[in-house]
Amino acid sequence: MFGEIFRFLLDTLFTLFGAALVARAWMHAVRMHPFNPVARFIYQATNWLVNPLRRILPARGAIDFASLVAAWLTALVYLLLIWVTSLGMIVPLSALPVALGISFLTVVKWVFNLIVWVTLAQAILSWVNPMAPLMPLLQTLTDPLLDPIRRILPRSGIDFSPLVLLVLAQVALMVITRITYAAFGL
Repeated sequence: MFGEIFRFLLDTLFTLFGAALVARAWMHAVRMHPFNPVARFIYQATNWLVNPLRRILPARGAIDFASLVAAWLTALVYLLLIWVTSLGMIVPLSALPVALGISFLTVVKWVFNLIVWVTLAQAILSWVNPMAPLMPLLQTLTDPLLDPIRRILPRSGIDFSPLVLLVLAQVALMVITRITYAAFGL
């Protein structure tokens, strides 16, 4: 029972931190103003890991390599901790390539989970309180993903692009999960 509780807490902590690192890279890609309160919180929560990596991996254009590598390292540490707590033994070196691949897919899952969360929050707020202070942030993050869908969908009174994006992100999550299980024999 304590092992399950510990794994749940690990999962929650690492998923939130990994999502913050992915959000940081996403905010960099959309050129979010750094003085936005949410952006400042995410920067402050992740600076301890990203700033040292930034000295080695500077951002290039819209890609924040330091944040993405930090997310991958976070996923790797998470998987190794889960392995140790589940099996009660240290990970053998022969399992490291598998852990590297699974940690990459974990980051990709975090990306699509974040897309789902942000899109869902933006869609709900657009109906409940479109003037909420969080709406500009959510729109800045989701518009680059929703605009191509809006160009394809026929115009109507209701914007169905968030629903399409949610479905596509969920399908991508299913595919990534299947690939993880198939490629690594889990």
